[in-house]
Amino acid sequence: MTDPNANDSPSGIGSFLIWQQPNIIYLAELCYRNTADVELLRKYSDVVFATADFMASFAKYDSANKRYVLGPPLIPAQERFPAESTFNSPFELAYWQWCLTTAQEWKERLKMEPVALWDSVIKMISPLPQKGGLYLSAESAPDSYTNPRYISDHPMVTGIYGMLPNSPLVDFKTMERTFSYVWSHWQWDQLWGWDFPMTAMAAVRLGMPEKAIDALFMDAKANTYLPNGHNYQNQQLSLYLPGNGALLTAVAMMCAGWEHGQEIYAPGFPKDGKWKVKWEGLKKIP
Repeated sequence: MTDPNANDSPSGIGSFLIWQQPNIIYLAELCYRNTADVELLRKYSDVVFATADFMASFAKYDSANKRYVLGPPLIPAQERFPAESTFNSPFELAYWQWCLTTAQEWKERLKMEPVALWDSVIKMISPLPQKGGLYLSAESAPDSYTNPRYISDHPMVTGIYGMLPNSPLVDFKTMERTFSYVWSHWQWDQLWGWDFPMTAMAAVRLGMPEKAIDALFMDAKANTYLPNGHNYQNQQLSLYLPGNGALLTAVAMMCAGWEHGQEIYAPGFPKDGKWKVKWEGLKKIP
């Protein structure tokens, strides 16, 4: 999130976003799962392990509650929260645990010793914050659903059970209630292009294919695709590639499903007899 001169770019909040840090581990793991090539493990192990070292060191141990905490400072992927006071946003917590677990699996595949600190963070990371049976946008934001500012921008509480693999931190029923509340109350006209596919991915994992279709076809300006394929956001941003990438990922998941999921053909499409789905060359998402 910086330019060649180390200035914040493309926005002024990049220094406080942490959710992009684990991405290299996720992408490297996808490459390995596609090939099962030990040489690939060796090629990318340095960057995977260095990233895991940073992630483990960033988590702060809360001795009073015997847990690891993320932030502050922190701005979560839902960019509505102040860096100086925000902590324990659920998407980041779930992503941290999964990627550190994956990095530990890389150690095992390469017949290397596990890292004790990584294990500590994996086992003792804070639970996903919730209130009233719903996952909050951050533990520091108990007003996640009563403050109008906090029910806009990226609905990242759906991402913890859509973009991310199934996590032991996530309770299915709580996630189901959270998704239903977000669906009914979110300010959908204040989203970005990739939020609609992200919401669809959560709907698929929750067994709501009708909602997945509705999310992809939602009538919202940021969900506009021009004849040339560009995901139009506004006059200043008529080309938004995160929307394109998210749409391709969501549709692939709707077709091929996900690992350790139910063995249903094309699980992201309603089974009402109106859909005939064919694909080739796609693999299950983690």
